[in-house]
Amino acid sequence: LNIVREKEVGTIEQINVTPIRKHHFILGKLIPFWIMGQITLTLGFIIARVVYGIVPAGNIFVIYTFSSVYMLAILGLGLLISTFVQTQQQAMLISFFLMMVFILLGGLYTSIESMPDWAQMIAKVNPVTYFIEVMRMVILKGSGFRDISRHLLVVSGFAVILISWAVLSYRKRS
Repeated sequence: LNIVREKEVGTIEQINVTPIRKHHFILGKLIPFWIMGQITLTLGFIIARVVYGIVPAGNIFVIYTFSSVYMLAILGLGLLISTFVQTQQQAMLISFFLMMVFILLGGLYTSIESMPDWAQMIAKVNPVTYFIEVMRMVILKGSGFRDISRHLLVVSGFAVILISWAVLSYRKRS
């Protein structure tokens, strides 16, 4: 929404005439929200431990490493959406639709194995699916880096593709 707001207000033209490169601009928009995501995850872990007494069976560093890459992928998707839409309302509606589909087909409420074949295919290209699986693996089973390496590789691929696509699709024009 940050980039789209600047389009609506008209400040994007001022940014576009600066000598800043596209990838620096995209990273500048991505990093603060990535940090906020990490802080939110930390608060969630504090609440889980203090209020509910939930202690992860696995290493918390594994979770933070995976969540760092996962957040890059999700933020890359948001940045990609913002490069194509013109208004905040369009960005919110598209983001809401995608996140509802991602959450409902991510395996949190219904196991992926019990879904129809078409839904299982969507789950394979859904970053939320991998996040839910890794959280279950590390928190409940105590899995380590070796166990989540495939998930980490897939989500890293999502992050690289989505952020690269966002950088390439962002046009510095007045």
